[in-house]
Amino acid sequence: MSGLVLRLAGLLQSYGERGVFHYRDTTAFPTRSALIGMFAAAQGRTREHALDPYTQLPGEPSHSDLTFTIRIDQPGTPYRDFHTVGGGYPRDKQLLTGNGKRRKEAASTLVSRRDYLTGAVFTVAVEGPDPLIAHIAETLNEPHFGLFLGRRTCIPDEPLVITPHTLHPVTDLLTRVPLTQSKPPRDTTTHLPTTFVWEHPPPTASATYPDRESNSEPTDLTSSARRYLPRPLWLTTEQLPAHLYAGPRPIDALATYMLGEPA
Repeated sequence: MSGLVLRLAGLLQSYGERGVFHYRDTTAFPTRSALIGMFAAAQGRTREHALDPYTQLPGEPSHSDLTFTIRIDQPGTPYRDFHTVGGGYPRDKQLLTGNGKRRKEAASTLVSRRDYLTGAVFTVAVEGPDPLIAHIAETLNEPHFGLFLGRRTCIPDEPLVITPHTLHPVTDLLTRVPLTQSKPPRDTTTHLPTTFVWEHPPPTASATYPDRESNSEPTDLTSSARRYLPRPLWLTTEQLPAHLYAGPRPIDALATYMLGEPA
């Protein structure tokens, strides 16, 4: 088992969990299904085959063998987009009802509400079988399809893959990977409290019971039959060393970290 480290940052991010029809929500951090969907897109897999085992890799691993640990560098700011469709068209081009008839002009415009996070930054440790980790890192760096931070309008910043291979990705999040924060710490600050999201009971947790469940374990990603199972999650506040602060230009610290010699 080994891992890789990703940095999810961009102007907008959105990770739906319960939104349906005219309301599209977002969770406060990336979901398991969104990350697995990103990996499948990078590999050129269609929705119908996104969750298939990797029969070409030793041991035939699958995405169910992966574990994610998320560090919330910046939680971002919630943003809601009021999106309209169907308004202003002539009668013969107005939206259809469930029985196939045209909607009345007064009811033709539909409004949907779509939630996003602006200015959010997440650093993710991905653990799994060595062949699968290597395959994911390679395809993320040279993706077949476009990569998105949840929805298609959410384009990731570079760099996406910070560490393509590491034996201890979670330890790297806690002790090595630069931390993006909008406000610099005070000179007297020695530690930075940072929220972590775990898929298994973390070593620092005082209780084995999860803090919440997320409907983010995908069992079917096809457009007409999406299915998800609940996944327990643990949330903790970890005291990271203040020297991890990446400064006002995080890209400089990230470049130094990525090009430096591994510890």
